[in-house]
Amino acid sequence: MLDKKMEEAINYQLNRELYSGYLYLAMAAYFEDQDLPGFGNWMRVQAQEELSHAMKFYDYLVQRGSRVLMAEIEKPQSKWDSPVAAFEHVYEHEQMVTGLINDLVDLALELSDHATNNFLQWFVAEQVEEEESASGALQKVKLTGESGSGLYMLDQELGQRVFNPPTATE
Repeated sequence: MLDKKMEEAINYQLNRELYSGYLYLAMAAYFEDQDLPGFGNWMRVQAQEELSHAMKFYDYLVQRGSRVLMAEIEKPQSKWDSPVAAFEHVYEHEQMVTGLINDLVDLALELSDHATNNFLQWFVAEQVEEEESASGALQKVKLTGESGSGLYMLDQELGQRVFNPPTATE
């Protein structure tokens, strides 16, 4: 069984991952409304990733004999000034999530909870990938600017992204 502080912190993170999925679905809807279905696809894939992260936390709590507590999920923003602004939000959000994961690792170390620290290392590595992906997409969107042909080409590229769920051993 987990220490009560760790259980509460992981439940909080589970909720933040669900919020992240909700945010990226709101962004997908925004892009669909802007007639950019490839951008919407990129966000849908991102939402699926976040929901799979939430389930990893859910499963860990169950595995450790702790209680899963579902909290209210706040309403995400639904409009952005531009595709660049939306992807800047993605990058900032991923940096915030990285900070939350780092806080969990710090707590696990403070509590000498080596099993949870080990579990969290997957998320530490994942956040490096998440920030890199968000930063890369942001840079591409910035390069296109407001160019119709550039946005069209990038929309085609982003539409190719597919969700690859983590394997059972990850």
